[in-house]
Amino acid sequence: MTRTHPNQADVVLATDLDGTFLGGTDEERSRLYSAIDANRARVALVFVTGRDIPFIRELTSDGWVPKPDFVIGDVGTTIVQGEDFEAVPALEAEIARRWDDAGDRVRAMLADIDWLELQPTPFRYRVSYYYDPARYDPAVARKVEEAGFDCLTSASTYLDVLPKGVSKGPTLLRLVDHLEIDPARVLVAGDTMNDLSLFETGLRGVAVANSEPDLISRVRGLKNTTISRGDGAAGIHEVIETLTSLRGAAA
Repeated sequence: MTRTHPNQADVVLATDLDGTFLGGTDEERSRLYSAIDANRARVALVFVTGRDIPFIRELTSDGWVPKPDFVIGDVGTTIVQGEDFEAVPALEAEIARRWDDAGDRVRAMLADIDWLELQPTPFRYRVSYYYDPARYDPAVARKVEEAGFDCLTSASTYLDVLPKGVSKGPTLLRLVDHLEIDPARVLVAGDTMNDLSLFETGLRGVAVANSEPDLISRVRGLKNTTISRGDGAAGIHEVIETLTSLRGAAA
């Protein structure tokens, strides 16, 4: 089906991947993906993820996972078009300015923290680690923040050092503004603490049932956020159905 520009869509689904859009059973995912594919004239899709662009290109290459209209990758530090995965320079320029080629400085600053393991993937505007939750020391986050960066932990596994003021939620708001999308038409979805900034935008949101407990606790009182009954894709589907009647979903 012909896609519409996101600013003309009835709903713009801005969703995390792991545990959220990719969560649930194969049947639940197929039901959601089929519904989106059958309604691309009305539903736009933005991936908002910690994953990098090569992963997303491979993920969508066989046609089962719908191809997004835009991707906010690398925990909000990369913004590309979904058709050709080309960067959106007007939005990435500010991220690059805030980062100021800080990768070497960050790695040197944290080199002596033995409970951090540098992730092997090189990122342009962030430095990312695996961490041992049993040994986590909040003093490291304070050290990162005092150096002028943001520090984000999630899933009791990942620690990201990001440009100040850059994460999934703020970057999504910049994209919504850039594309002139009505914020009332946006639905955000996530499941871990690195999705918290999506819910803090004030946009309508769904925290899927399998979300980590810390996220559930933080979003429970937010006015525009629903905690779904279903996990992953099923949780998204139950909420998006309330916003627009999706036809053509797989049984």
